[in-house]
Amino acid sequence: MSQADQERWDRRYSDGEYLPNRQPASFLSDCLPIIPVGRALVLACGAGRNALALAAAGFTVDAFDVSPVAIGLARADSERRGLDVNWQVVDLDEVTLERGEYDLITMFRYVNRALWSNLAGALAPNGWLMMELHLGTSREVSGPQSEGFRVGPQELLLAFAHLRIARYEERYEAAVPEEDSTALAHLLACKGDPGW
Repeated sequence: MSQADQERWDRRYSDGEYLPNRQPASFLSDCLPIIPVGRALVLACGAGRNALALAAAGFTVDAFDVSPVAIGLARADSERRGLDVNWQVVDLDEVTLERGEYDLITMFRYVNRALWSNLAGALAPNGWLMMELHLGTSREVSGPQSEGFRVGPQELLLAFAHLRIARYEERYEAAVPEEDSTALAHLLACKGDPGW
């Protein structure tokens, strides 16, 4: 990511333009019961809602984001809640992921196709990959307007076909007010035997 990207996200968090959600993503909450507790990596963690949910569930969590302001908010929230998370300011365009290190890797609402090829290698045997990304659509939806920050139909299925796909869906979530509606792709995949 560029310095400009970091500064843009820092400004959004500092100015209150981007109000972080404190509740974990519903996709994470729905899938968590089938994933054994272990070591987790949360990529593009923002203000930490999903990392904190994983720590509360017993995971050992590394959480990376480009914004020092977001990491500061996340760290303050984890200290207030008494949850231990290894928060790190990281440029995800430059990150090196160790092979076989994580039992769970999550990437929510952040598209970085160059990083995708490293995700499966960073999973431990029988490790899980969980993704929720904005989906390209012709409908008026919230989220990034650039197609570069949205995935195409079945793009995640094709990119991670070498893993065992446990759950995949593409859906439009209508909300009130209408500008809060979203189009999302969800992927839950396992490296090896998913345990059933």
